[in-house]
Amino acid sequence: MTWLLKRVAVSLLLVWVVATVVFLTLHMVPGDPAELLLSTGGTAPDPVAVAELRERLGLDRPILAQYWEFLVRLSQGDLGNSLVDDYPVADEILLRLPRTLELIAAGTLLAVAIALPAATYAAVNAGGAFDRAASAVAAVLQALPVFVLGTLLILVLAQWLRWMPAGGYVPFAQDPGRHLTLLLLPSVAVAKGLAATVFRMARASVLDQLSRDHVRTARAKGLTPRRVLRRHVVRNAMIPVTTVLGLQMGTLLGGTVLVEYVFNWPGLSTPLLRAVEGRDYPMVVGIVLTVSGLFLLINLVMDLLYAVLDPRISRS
Repeated sequence: MTWLLKRVAVSLLLVWVVATVVFLTLHMVPGDPAELLLSTGGTAPDPVAVAELRERLGLDRPILAQYWEFLVRLSQGDLGNSLVDDYPVADEILLRLPRTLELIAAGTLLAVAIALPAATYAAVNAGGAFDRAASAVAAVLQALPVFVLGTLLILVLAQWLRWMPAGGYVPFAQDPGRHLTLLLLPSVAVAKGLAATVFRMARASVLDQLSRDHVRTARAKGLTPRRVLRRHVVRNAMIPVTTVLGLQMGTLLGGTVLVEYVFNWPGLSTPLLRAVEGRDYPMVVGIVLTVSGLFLLINLVMDLLYAVLDPRISRS
């Protein structure tokens, strides 16, 4: 329990650090949000109107006063309202976050379902034709930019073969079949890099476990190869794989922006890009903090998985 409390405390401290860094960074970016909001057609806004808007938004107060109010509201779960349309930031995030998480979850499940069995089979048959082919494919996928793969998927499967829609979004409750069809291509684009990374790590980890003394001892006792692989190889090999998987899943939270843009998937990317362009501080801070918090939560869950896979970790 002490081990878990320490990690929760560290996670909360990191959230505060991220919030502070994001707040200060945005306020150091050149440009006045009030002027940007009131500018139309390249015409300079009325200085009186700019001053009134700055006062209404609280931008005329000292930076420390704004920071303190920001922390107080954040501790209450209040992310403020968008400077662009005065819409609550939390409501916008709650609307779009499930779509991004769904895309990440689908991509992760697809990557793991393909990479782990392929890596195990390649390691058991190291040096064979499958091992060489799978390793080559993993290297190509890892080097291929996600927007290139997304464009190729749309060009081949949607434009040439017309097997899949090019992009879009339909709520699951409205049309489950259409929803899953639209989810497939962006999930493949999200999964490609993760699958390549998991494959390479899992293959190396399984190869390492196959050479361990306890595995040779299990074989000498007459255990079947399948049982040795399941009980003595795969379980121990999953610890470093879990580490990589946790880090990569956290990275996907920020890496789905291009995928959502290419496939017109209405996740967090659209309000984030709009907020950055319009100096919408509350929206940017809210989305970045949400992504950072989820990243830390994922890593905390992975720590718990380490303890399940290897109980010695929880006592360290």
